[in-house]
Amino acid sequence: MNKKLAVTLSGCATLVALTLSACGGDSGDDTDEWARNVCEQLQPQVERIEAANAAITEASEGNRSPEEVQEADSTAFQDVSDAYAALADAVDQAGDPPVDNGAELRENAVGALRGLSDSYAELKQDIDGLDTSDQGEFAEGLRGIADQLQELGQSGDEALSELQTGELQEAMGRQEGCRSPSASASASASASEGE
Repeated sequence: MNKKLAVTLSGCATLVALTLSACGGDSGDDTDEWARNVCEQLQPQVERIEAANAAITEASEGNRSPEEVQEADSTAFQDVSDAYAALADAVDQAGDPPVDNGAELRENAVGALRGLSDSYAELKQDIDGLDTSDQGEFAEGLRGIADQLQELGQSGDEALSELQTGELQEAMGRQEGCRSPSASASASASASEGE
């Protein structure tokens, strides 16, 4: 069951990177500067989410006790909560993007990211509250948390997709920090295999 948590959380980390990445095009200097300010803060937070995912995956492998799983998941959820809060701060501190409805886009994205941070903090409380003395009850609690994670992944997609429009999409796609490291590695590996 904990593997379902890991897969879902992995999807969330990839989602953050891919939702804010895009391809090519020309854009104004102001839009590029705004995107650079956001993207410089993105990569460390994606790495933080990926590390949390790795911790959940590690805890789900082997014969880990419910207490060990609970501790690993609790720490991971706190890390993800902190990462989303930092992403919200990065978007907020970058100011309004220099596009039509920039203020509204920023406010919506910041609100959604803060909401995700709060939701992961609640998941931490949920996992902390599970009874580890009863494995059946603990497993059932993990199933409920995994279901909540799937919903959060969809919310994250909606939260960040609003920033992925027009000039912002193009400007963010040009920033190194907004590119998915795993997507870049996959592309490099595919190119190497083709040679």
